[in-house]
Amino acid sequence: MQRHGGRMKGPKAEGAKDFWGTVKRLVGFMGPWKWAFVLVFIFAIGSVIFQIITPKILGGATTEIYIGIKKGLASGQSIGKYPIDFAAIKRILMTVAVLYLASAALSFIQQLMMANISQKVVYRLRKAMKSKMQYLPVSYYDTHSNGDIMSRAVNDMDNIAGTLQQNLAQLVTSTVTFVGVFFMMLSISWKLTLIACITIPLGLIVVSLVAPRSQKYFVAQQKSLGLLNNYVEENYAGHTVVKTFNKEKSTIEEFEAENERYYKSSWKAQFISGLIMPLMNMIKNIGYVFVAIVGGIQVANGTVTLGNVQAFLQYVNQFTQPITQIANIANTIQATVASAERIFEILDEAEMDTNLKDNNDSSQGKYKISFNHVNFGYAPDKQLMKDFNLNVSPGEKVAIVGPTGAGKTTLINLLERFYDINSGSIKLDGRDTRSMSREEIRSHFSMVLQDTWLFTGTIYDNIKYGNEQATEEEVIAAAKAAHVDTFVRQLPNGYQTILNEEASNISQGQRQLITIARAFLANPEILILDEATS
Repeated sequence: MQRHGGRMKGPKAEGAKDFWGTVKRLVGFMGPWKWAFVLVFIFAIGSVIFQIITPKILGGATTEIYIGIKKGLASGQSIGKYPIDFAAIKRILMTVAVLYLASAALSFIQQLMMANISQKVVYRLRKAMKSKMQYLPVSYYDTHSNGDIMSRAVNDMDNIAGTLQQNLAQLVTSTVTFVGVFFMMLSISWKLTLIACITIPLGLIVVSLVAPRSQKYFVAQQKSLGLLNNYVEENYAGHTVVKTFNKEKSTIEEFEAENERYYKSSWKAQFISGLIMPLMNMIKNIGYVFVAIVGGIQVANGTVTLGNVQAFLQYVNQFTQPITQIANIANTIQATVASAERIFEILDEAEMDTNLKDNNDSSQGKYKISFNHVNFGYAPDKQLMKDFNLNVSPGEKVAIVGPTGAGKTTLINLLERFYDINSGSIKLDGRDTRSMSREEIRSHFSMVLQDTWLFTGTIYDNIKYGNEQATEEEVIAAAKAAHVDTFVRQLPNGYQTILNEEASNISQGQRQLITIARAFLANPEILILDEATS
């Protein structure tokens, strides 16, 4: 059973705090595959070069046809006898076909490599995040919702993977296409090139105006998605409680409010980023019309061949297309950097203090557990415990009784060093727990939580979770001691019964008994039952 934090509204979304710093860190995660990236870029550039040179070569076929028709008209020949050099046209078409096939092959290899590399990079990033989560203090999970953490671990990771796989190589190919097409156009006509270049500053203005404005909305979109995930998770996990208190209507209303917030932030992000494409298409079409008009005049004057004008018109389309692609990629990168920054926020969180306090007292100690003048508060200005003292002798059974919020669970949190005390000391066998690693401390304990946490798997595996080295006989003995064996034997699959996500295919009491059996199997020095019915 998963723990559920409250829904956090959070601060107002802002753009990336350190765009280039985040990009630099993300590039750092790509380090082990830098030469693979170089190879990918070489293949991408080769594919683009083959695509760039084909229009001019293909224009030669148009020129051959045009010359043949012109000669035929001048000599008064019939259409079937026009002196068109079909052998030359065939050679041109074969060359173009080979170039296109080579371009497609290089592009396929590049895409295949990029898919593999991008997943490895994200795997490394996800592994770093998972490792970090193991060392974050419990206070982090108390102040961050499950939905927000899951959104960072899943959605933000997917954003990064998509950008690396689809957009990074495309950014290189678009840049090379832009430069290569520019020189090819220049080789045909500098006048037509000048007309085509008028669209560049217009495109840059569009990108500079739209991309930065979309950044803050992409950040807001990801944050809203985290809140929505958390709300849905809470309500699915607690659907029985919702129905018990007849809260279906209010739950739907709250969901609609959360969904509306996500819709608004998502709509703004997609709408603003979506403006780039139609604006760039309009700019492209304006340039296309002017080039066609001036090119037609130059063909009539004989300064440019018809085939070259045809090639130039293809180049105009290719010339503006990279600008559009770069604009869209820039927009996607804004969202990706926002996702990467959210992940790096977790990686930059302060970890649990692992420094051990010197223990000058080497005596065994009279008590198994002792709290000595302990002061503690979850917040510095709100003390929950003041000068608290408690001594527990070996073999003694102690019951801590008090109203909800009195600090019963807090005692356990302090004893197992989920939190560190503000002052005083907690000793285990006479040793200050701050002089012991958390792993060492927790090896002495086994605990039954208030929430019956069971994972998807068999009943046998859930019990064995308390001691992975236990034999089958030991598992069954622990089950019998906790009165689990009786009801498990009545199930069709016995100990191999699969518990679903919320273990709802057995009763709440049976779930509690399984957690007790798990605690028994650990065979601890100290058994903690943080539940009245345990």
